[in-house]
Amino acid sequence: MKALNIIYWTSTILFALFMGMTGVQNLMMTQGSIDLISTDLGFPQYIIPFLGLAKVMGSLGLLIPIPPRLREWCYAGLFFDFIGALYAMVVDNGFDPMMLTLLVPFALMGLSYGSYHRRLELK
Repeated sequence: MKALNIIYWTSTILFALFMGMTGVQNLMMTQGSIDLISTDLGFPQYIIPFLGLAKVMGSLGLLIPIPPRLREWCYAGLFFDFIGALYAMVVDNGFDPMMLTLLVPFALMGLSYGSYHRRLELK
């Protein structure tokens, strides 16, 4: 159980940091966020702070004690945000080999989610 807890918390904290940092950038409406989301991908600028708030709330939801059903919603929301962003980038710009670096946070999300459910089974 100790190893499982270490895997869970390490992967969850790293994934939450990744999503939370991008969420804070979106909330602050940094030029990088505007360039990527609005200019490159063509989404309206008013969606940027909304996405940022959702990412920050979802990231916090993974780190604080909340009911399991609500935590499932956090995982689902972050998953759909992540997959939606990847899909939009591929459709708009085509595949870029640098996109393979996103396998790391995707793997962290899967590891966090899987170990979260394994911890629930053992309780």
